[in-house]
Amino acid sequence: MTETVSFPQDRTCPYQPPSAYQPLRAEGPLARVTFYDGRSAWLVTGHAEARALMSDPRLSADRMNPAFPITIERAAQIRRTRTPLLGVDDPEHNTQRRMLIPGFTVKRAAAMRPQIQRIVDGLIDRMLAQGPPAELVSAFALPVPSMVICLLLGVPYADHEFFEEQSRRMLRSGSAQEFEDAREQLENYLAELISGKEKKPGEGLLDDLIDDQLRTGALTREDLVTFALILLIAGHETTSNMISLGTFTLLEHPAQLAQLRADESLIPAAVEELLRFLSIADGMVRVATEDIEIGGRTIRADEGVVFANSTINRDGTAYASPDDLDWHRSARHHVAFGFGIHQCLGQNLARAEMEIALRSLFTRIPGLRLAAPAAEIPFKPGDTLQGMIELPLAW
Repeated sequence: MTETVSFPQDRTCPYQPPSAYQPLRAEGPLARVTFYDGRSAWLVTGHAEARALMSDPRLSADRMNPAFPITIERAAQIRRTRTPLLGVDDPEHNTQRRMLIPGFTVKRAAAMRPQIQRIVDGLIDRMLAQGPPAELVSAFALPVPSMVICLLLGVPYADHEFFEEQSRRMLRSGSAQEFEDAREQLENYLAELISGKEKKPGEGLLDDLIDDQLRTGALTREDLVTFALILLIAGHETTSNMISLGTFTLLEHPAQLAQLRADESLIPAAVEELLRFLSIADGMVRVATEDIEIGGRTIRADEGVVFANSTINRDGTAYASPDDLDWHRSARHHVAFGFGIHQCLGQNLARAEMEIALRSLFTRIPGLRLAAPAAEIPFKPGDTLQGMIELPLAW
């Protein structure tokens, strides 16, 4: 076996898995890694094993379990608070998830496409009016999903600078104290927003949850605030990173971009392939509640399991030539959105946003190009969602 490596690792290229994970593939579909506090866990790198484990009820998402693995120091406080939806198992998780499903169906996402298109067109209009150069993250990649999730939830977009900043602090803070302060500020903001909606209802998923779940006693006020916080952060941070990193990746792969320009019907398949290829969310963690035999290894009860999506989605047993960007492969079985009972609720909306954003961007600005050398453009470290910190563009 190779020497145990630490987790998480930074990428050396924003659209490639961390090079430190590459030797772990030789050990098989599971290998050992260590975290900041010296604790070790199993890192899953195999595709078939990942899908099997993600749907295995013997792996728990309960973050209050003392054995639950904490991969980064700033998240150490999560054991002190119960986390609905993300940090609970069935049957409680299923009950909570059913409350949210109506807001994230394929039909609901399809119905929002005209609104998403108007948001995208308005932001591109503004970029074109201001002229090149433009910084895509602040001008487009972040505002698109922020506006969409505000529209869906019924959160005032006028407050976007506040919740975007607190989200950034939670996801990229340097300490547990800063993480907790940012979360507390967001929770206070959302609690006040929900109280206001109770007195003066509006339109949005939060209003629906207040009427259907909070007033009936099916959902506590504390859990509703946490639901709102999870949806607000996940609803804009993940898609923003996919739009920015997806744009960068396309500009760095001109032959594949030319294929999309020549045939826009490839866009949905391209979004799936980009989700697989980029795998911006590395590091979903679980804890075993029983011994599990898989991939020639034994995961013991109370051992941690972490999923390296960037490597799982490059597994050569699941994808031919996995390091190639190929619009013509079937990539839908990737695990970029997870798998099993905790698979991402917002995946239908994310797909719609990415399809509309990337199609519109490259159609309306055909001369789009990087405004700085690719090697000089900063991207995010490995302890958070992967994406571009900024993306200067010209045309």
